[in-house]
Amino acid sequence: MGVTWSNDAGLTLTAGGKTLEYAAWGPKPGDAPTLVLLHEGLGSVALWRDFPQALVDATGFGVLAYSRAGYGASDPVDLPRPLDYMTREATESVGDVLDAAGIEHAILLGHSDGATIATIYAGSVSDMRIRSLILMAPHFFTEPMGLAAIKAAGKEYDSGNLKEKLGKYHANVDVAFHGWHDAWTDPGFEAWHVADAIDHLRIPVLAIQGRDDAYGTLAQIEEIETRIYSPVETAILDNCGHAPHLDQPHATVEAIRDFCARLDRIEREAVQIA
Repeated sequence: MGVTWSNDAGLTLTAGGKTLEYAAWGPKPGDAPTLVLLHEGLGSVALWRDFPQALVDATGFGVLAYSRAGYGASDPVDLPRPLDYMTREATESVGDVLDAAGIEHAILLGHSDGATIATIYAGSVSDMRIRSLILMAPHFFTEPMGLAAIKAAGKEYDSGNLKEKLGKYHANVDVAFHGWHDAWTDPGFEAWHVADAIDHLRIPVLAIQGRDDAYGTLAQIEEIETRIYSPVETAILDNCGHAPHLDQPHATVEAIRDFCARLDRIEREAVQIA
């Protein structure tokens, strides 16, 4: 393993030709499975807050979180982002992160954009390290209400205090915001559709969605249930918006704990049988 397994500030790894900040909690790879966290379109390592430690406490697994290029303290990216930026992130960077961190047995846990990236990676790259997916508020196609919410965020960024809030978490806040906002609000993005990645999944999936998510409806979860060939579990949470781990932390961690426990038990039994 080429990285320091710690949640100390200032740690970096190299992936996709970029220097990325990261942090790690709990057991090291080789001692337990690793939950690899892929953040939302405006996220970063710091914005996961206490969720990583809660996952360690609940599952006994290790946790790795990193800020994608353009976010947090990671290297910036050139703007405008290409409209297929999530596919590029999946195919050009995720595998490098796993290599750099010495990950041996991974569960990709993605939120929003991160959930989409996790699905694309698992559905397009043959990587036996990926044993399952946990997808929080994923999106595979655009919806009018989600695009409207993103446009509203743009107005808040320009004339409200959203830029100030995000500036606490991103070294290049304009790059972080506009890389996300300007891609999603580009007229060409309305036709964006990556649900075919679901067709190629052959690993268990847990999908978590809030009923009050302003960025996506339950149609995104139904897309998984309709297309997937592998086992899928869903947790649809009441009184929950776009961030289940923040809006309903107990229910979210409980669903993940139970899913991981079943997965670990099945895999241990499979090893014993062999």
